[in-house]
Amino acid sequence: MLTTPFLLADTAWLLQLVTSGGPLGVALLVLLLILSLASLALTVEQFASLRPARLAPNGLADRVGKLLETGDLDGAQRACRDGSVLGAVLNAAIDEANQLAASPEPAWPAIEKAMEDRVEAESARLMRRLDYLALIGNLAPMVGLLGTVVGMIVAFREVAATQGAATAGELASGIYQALVTTVGGLIVAIPSLAAFHVLRHRLEAIVASVIVQAERTTRPIKRALSSAGPARLATPPRTGRTA
Repeated sequence: MLTTPFLLADTAWLLQLVTSGGPLGVALLVLLLILSLASLALTVEQFASLRPARLAPNGLADRVGKLLETGDLDGAQRACRDGSVLGAVLNAAIDEANQLAASPEPAWPAIEKAMEDRVEAESARLMRRLDYLALIGNLAPMVGLLGTVVGMIVAFREVAATQGAATAGELASGIYQALVTTVGGLIVAIPSLAAFHVLRHRLEAIVASVIVQAERTTRPIKRALSSAGPARLATPPRTGRTA
């Protein structure tokens, strides 16, 4: 095929470009390759994990709300144990309500504080994974810049060794070889930072939705505390007739 010589030439040129930076340049490019693979794996994993259906499942708020309307706190807690962020926030509110049931002066702000603390804890837990993407995005250009600086030092040292006898073409060759790692660093950093900001925006939207759903779902607790007090919260639903 006519394209075979061109492919071989391109492959040879690419191989020469990769190895032109010497052992240090090759080592830095290998490091950038590892960072790119880590970034890709993290991006795929986070796009699969940060989904509304997983962190705030449809129907959970309605199920828990109906159980709270009947005063079935135990049943509501069982429904919340699904591993979702919304479930964890609602479970924190119900735990606080159970503790207030034994208190002579229950207060709704304490339940709100429990939900806020849980939202912050869950957000921090999820952000820790995203921070690795930001780390890769910030680290990759620095790795590339290191290779470029070292390459420039080598290129100008050769010019100094020849007392300026090096031609402009030889100097340009050394400079373009030194810039290879910078290009590699930017190729890794740009998608990593883009994925980080997209995923952070998605996480913020999900957390905002969780807060709204949690406040709506726990309204029966708020009404019970403001009207009948904690005793109503502690009363389980009746399942049969008394003799």
